[in-house]
Amino acid sequence: MSGTTEVTLRLNGRAITLPAEPRSHLADFLREQHLLTGTHIGCEHGVCGACTLFVDGRPVRSCITLAVACQDAEVTTVEGFEEDALMGRLRQAFSRHHGLQCGYCTPGMLATAYDIVRRLPDADAPRIRRELAGNLCRCTGYAGIVAAIQEVLQDPPPAKLVPVARKSRNAPAVSPSPRPSPLRGEGAERSEAGEGDAAVTAGEIPDGVRLTRSLPVAASPDRVWAVLSDIPTVVSCIPGAALDGPPEGETLRGRCQVAVGPMRAAFQGTARVSLDAAARRGRVRGQGRDGLSRSGLEGALDFALEPLPDGGSRIDLAMVYRLKGPLAQFGRPALVEAIADRLLAEVGAALTARATGAEAAPAAPRPLRGLPLLGAAAIALIKRVLRRE
Repeated sequence: MSGTTEVTLRLNGRAITLPAEPRSHLADFLREQHLLTGTHIGCEHGVCGACTLFVDGRPVRSCITLAVACQDAEVTTVEGFEEDALMGRLRQAFSRHHGLQCGYCTPGMLATAYDIVRRLPDADAPRIRRELAGNLCRCTGYAGIVAAIQEVLQDPPPAKLVPVARKSRNAPAVSPSPRPSPLRGEGAERSEAGEGDAAVTAGEIPDGVRLTRSLPVAASPDRVWAVLSDIPTVVSCIPGAALDGPPEGETLRGRCQVAVGPMRAAFQGTARVSLDAAARRGRVRGQGRDGLSRSGLEGALDFALEPLPDGGSRIDLAMVYRLKGPLAQFGRPALVEAIADRLLAEVGAALTARATGAEAAPAAPRPLRGLPLLGAAAIALIKRVLRRE
């Protein structure tokens, strides 16, 4: 068939191979070619959660997931849980607590509820509500849904859900790294990007969001530079970030996990780090992609370490980045600035702990939780606006 790609995957435990147009999202692929109409389509922008299902053990929005991105994946729709004992308990609890009315949101809501029970066996009502924030319901008021999940959590399953890790099929290329440029200068060199690749330098990302920040650190410049020049330690200070292995010279390979309610993205990518120990400056340049949400991220960060009169340090940062794809809807500049401030505060506290020896071991990687940051940032932004008026 012209203009289509053969997609092979396991659908509800059965291997299938069918053609799909490159632009077809997974929800249409399932509904139209397999008549699995239990996957409901609502907003088609990844916002309402009605189309949530499982890909490789992770809940995803099938309306913003390309069918061709699921090559060799394990896809489970609500129909695939017919014989699942835990899903049976959830369905009964939803019915018992009146957790459904019109039923349109119910398949996606059940998928998210299943994920909560398997992943968070100790979740309380506030945590359940936060996890359900990405699934919209216009009928129930959510109280019955929360009560149903709490009932099932009283006797949770013995084992957690373990997502399957699949290697990215399209690893992003890394452009050669130029020498570090002055932090606030305009002389950033253009990289020789490969065919089809965007140059990832502070002056060359079109339509990028630009931020400059100063981050105080309560430790001497020598101690702080010792931390900044140890890349694995720096990565451990960033929520959601983790390396896939030791650095290969200046090249890093890793991932950054972002969670916004039940919508989770894992950006797999590469970066180059160049350091100037004498000037205590450096640059990080890289790009990554989340294959399921079709979102991409590219950016550059220049940093410089300066001493403070009180014996502490200040890290000056100049960053430019561009987020592409469905997740870009969460990247509005005003909120991004507020979120960046809160995120940098976390990073600064972690760097201070490492530099002063207050925390001997790196913290375990944890996803960057978008909703708490987004909510706190929105409140801070509103307060700032009110103060100006």
